[in-house]
Amino acid sequence: MDFIDLKSQYAALRENINARIQQVLDHGQYILGPEVKEMEAALIAYTGARHCISVASGTEALLICLMALDLQPGDEVITSPFTFAATAEMIVLAGGVPVFVDIEPDTANIDATLIEAAITARTRAIMPVSLYGQVADMDAINAIADKHGLAVIEDAAQSFGASYKTRKSCNLSTFGCTSFFPSKPLGCYGDGGAIFTSDDALAQACREVRTHGQSQRYLHTRLGVGGRMDTLQCAVVLGKLDRFEWEIERRLALVEAYKRKLQAAVPGLQLLTVRDDRDCVWAQYTVFVDDREALQARLKAAGIPTAVHYPRPLHHQPAYAKYAQPHDCGHSIRAAQRVMSLPMSADLTDAQQDHVVAALAAAIG
Repeated sequence: MDFIDLKSQYAALRENINARIQQVLDHGQYILGPEVKEMEAALIAYTGARHCISVASGTEALLICLMALDLQPGDEVITSPFTFAATAEMIVLAGGVPVFVDIEPDTANIDATLIEAAITARTRAIMPVSLYGQVADMDAINAIADKHGLAVIEDAAQSFGASYKTRKSCNLSTFGCTSFFPSKPLGCYGDGGAIFTSDDALAQACREVRTHGQSQRYLHTRLGVGGRMDTLQCAVVLGKLDRFEWEIERRLALVEAYKRKLQAAVPGLQLLTVRDDRDCVWAQYTVFVDDREALQARLKAAGIPTAVHYPRPLHHQPAYAKYAQPHDCGHSIRAAQRVMSLPMSADLTDAQQDHVVAALAAAIG
C-alpha cells in the first residue's frame, strides 16, 4: 500500500496527461509557454481570485509575496510554529523575523484569538497555515490585519480546493500561496506552485519578482528571483484538473468512512476537528495518538505506511530556536508529539482503508 497512491491516479489520467505533455514537447516552449497562462486562467476561474501567478514551488510563492511586500530587515511576520519549515524559512530569508503564535489543539491551525497580542510596531504581515487541508479562521485574521494595517499571506500549500464560508482557499486574503508538489491535493510531477491575489499592484510586483525583478525584458526594476514554473509542470496540472473535483469528493467520502470506522474500531481515538463553516481537502489524514513510535513500528510490520506532519515545532528546530517567544506554544509541542498521518489519496480503495483501520485497532490493542 502506498501512503499516497500517485500511480493509480496517473493510470486514470494517463491519456490526458500524456497528451498535455506531448503538446509541450511539440511546441518546445518549456519556459512560460502557452500552458502557463492557460493554467493560471483555469485556477483564476476555480478560486475566484483576480490574479494567479505560477511559480517554481509553494516555498518560492511565500518568498515572492514577502519580497513584493518589500519586507525589511527586522520586520515581523506572525505565523504558526506547527508547520513545515518553509513557512518560517522564507520569512527569515526575506530578512524578517517569524513570531510564533500557538495553534488550536483540535484543528492544529493557528489560534486567531492569540494573534493580536503578538502584534508590535514591527509587524508587517500575518501568515496563517491551512494545515492538513483546512483553512484557519480567516475572517477573524483578516479583521485583525485590517485593524492594524497588515497584509495576510495564506500558506495554502496543503489546502488548494478547500472552502471557507463558500469562498475558496487562496482567495481569502491579501495573498494565497499554494504548492503543486506531487503529494498535494492538486500536484504536478516535480516542483510547482502559485500565488493568488486580487490586488493589481501586488500581482504585478509578484510577476516582476518571479522573473528576476524585470518589468520588461532586461529592465530590472526590483530585486527578484528565478521563480518561474516550468511549462511541462503546468501541463501536468492541466491534465489533472478535469478529475480534481471528483478527487475532492472522494477524499471527503473516504474521511467520513475513516471517521465512522475508526470510532467503531478504536473508541476514544482523537480525530482532527473540522469547523462547521469550512471543509478540508485532507492533504493528510491525521489522527492524534500516544506512544507514536511504537505504534508506527507495529503498523509498518502490518504493511501500513504512516508519516508524521510534523515531529518538532519550528521554535524547537535548531535553525529557528532563537525566534522562540517567552510562551512555549504548548499546543504545538503536544501536537508534534502525537500527530500521525494515515494513508490518504483519492484512489485509496475501501478494502485498503479497512486494512488500515483493522491494523490500527490491533496495534493500539
